[in-house]
Amino acid sequence: MAEIVVITGLSGAGRSAAAGVLEDLGFYVVDNLPTSLVPTIVELAAKPGAGIDQLVLVSGRNHAELLTHVNDLKAAGHRVSMLYLEASTQMLVKRYEATRRRHPFDTDGSGVLEAIERERVALEEVKGAADLVVDTSELNVHQLKDRIVSAFSETGSTSMQVSVESFGYKHGIPLDADIVMDVRFLPNPHWDEQLRPLTGRDEPVSEFVLNNEVTQRFLSHLEALLLDVIPSCQSEGRNYLTIAIGCTGGRHRSVAIVEHLVGRLGDHEVKAVASHRDVDGR
Repeated sequence: MAEIVVITGLSGAGRSAAAGVLEDLGFYVVDNLPTSLVPTIVELAAKPGAGIDQLVLVSGRNHAELLTHVNDLKAAGHRVSMLYLEASTQMLVKRYEATRRRHPFDTDGSGVLEAIERERVALEEVKGAADLVVDTSELNVHQLKDRIVSAFSETGSTSMQVSVESFGYKHGIPLDADIVMDVRFLPNPHWDEQLRPLTGRDEPVSEFVLNNEVTQRFLSHLEALLLDVIPSCQSEGRNYLTIAIGCTGGRHRSVAIVEHLVGRLGDHEVKAVASHRDVDGR
């Protein structure tokens, strides 16, 4: 049976770029595939001699049929993951203005802004069923590659892949987060002039944040919560979980907490990858 990744999501959010990363990992990619042809392509790929055991299907049309086909493929025994690419409306408008392309949902000339919102509504159910949602709003091509590689480089793995991301609330909550935790109640290194230029990856900041009774209690509770939640997510057939940890600017407290939390999860043999959206400031 094949390892299949179905890429879907908002137009302009980076579906083709994500497909290119998976192609570099050895997947055979079929881009811009009409949803009605999904069963045919999978059948052809599964034929003896085809030599295709890792397949990427990039679907941008007929979203209503997509979930039915995905469920049918899973029932047939294929290992199927659905990757949904998301982005903020502001960023999508900016990308479309740069390319001067017409949005596929702009069927009546009402403009790109209204078309984006139409597509968002049309894809709500698909997004809800996705195994992994990635917000590409603030990702450059290298960051997107790192995110995709960390999720799919170990194909066929049965363990839950956990992404733990720091962010700053003043820059907005990540759109792709499954669990969001607010650590703005912790002591803030920003008010220490010696610590302010540093980040949560630097030892003085990390010690300032972590060597605190409130922080230690929070981490103990969060670790226990996640160790309960992760197996439950796996039992529901999910392979990916994104946890977002936020402080005010995304440079100090959240970064230190994410780095430490990934290590604590690793002690329990949970595969977790750290990322820091706003650590360099904006």
